[in-house]
Amino acid sequence: MKFLVDFFPVLAFFIAFYIPGDREQAIYVATAAAIIASAIQIAGLWLMQHKIEKMHVITFLLILVLGGATLLLHDKTFIKWKPTAVNWLFAFVFLGSQFIGAKPLVQRMLEQAVQLPRNVWLRLNLIWVVFFLVMGGANLYVAFSFSDEIWVNFKMFGILGLTFVFVIGQSLFLSRYMEQPKNGGNGEGA
Repeated sequence: MKFLVDFFPVLAFFIAFYIPGDREQAIYVATAAAIIASAIQIAGLWLMQHKIEKMHVITFLLILVLGGATLLLHDKTFIKWKPTAVNWLFAFVFLGSQFIGAKPLVQRMLEQAVQLPRNVWLRLNLIWVVFFLVMGGANLYVAFSFSDEIWVNFKMFGILGLTFVFVIGQSLFLSRYMEQPKNGGNGEGA
């Protein structure tokens, strides 16, 4: 359920992009839909949980500012920068967590599921930094090298797919550090 809530503004953007018959207006319709969906997301989370995650607030503010600039100035450049801004902001926060606080951010997120040595947490945190930097760069490359339609599809399927592949790779990396259950014998029944 959390995935659907997190993904709601992106899905609204994608669907709205394909609604208008006028392809020149599609990006603006989609941008307005994403702003509205983000506002609904924030309001819904507040009504259901009486709390809002920082990630949702940050992405809402970015969509409001960059999406608002896109609509006010009728310039799609701003909305195309939004995924990069989010990814690079996350890279900065993850990198900063290496030096500020007792634990890197990835450790704070995952330590309840797995116990790792500090040097592995630091390495994993840096892997996330690199991932966010690369995703931000990939977004810019696609956004400004290809058509709006290709960029929207990349935003919907490419970024999601690459994130999925990255998480699978991270899981494989972490599996090396997972303890196997101890059964106290040679594995055979008594």
